[in-house]
Amino acid sequence: MSLDHVRNEIAKVDREIIALIAKRQELAKSVAAIKIREGIPIHDGRQSQKVIASVFDRAVESRIDPVAVQKIFEILIAMSEERQRECSGDGNLP
Repeated sequence: MSLDHVRNEIAKVDREIIALIAKRQELAKSVAAIKIREGIPIHDGRQSQKVIASVFDRAVESRIDPVAVQKIFEILIAMSEERQRECSGDGNLP
């Protein structure tokens, strides 16, 4: 396998990751609609910690750096909350 081939495979995975992040952001819109309808606050610290603990454990099981994975998911959660705020009219996104 050549370096270019491996790099192309990495680029393919990167595109898939971006597509999954976009899908997660779309799901955040649905979460926002439910939270707005039910009067639930955007930030749910308990749910965030549940997600972080779960991905940390999965990272350990997958033998990848769990602290790095945790940081990535902290960013994803922040993005989700910002999308939810946007849907409620309080966000900063364009």
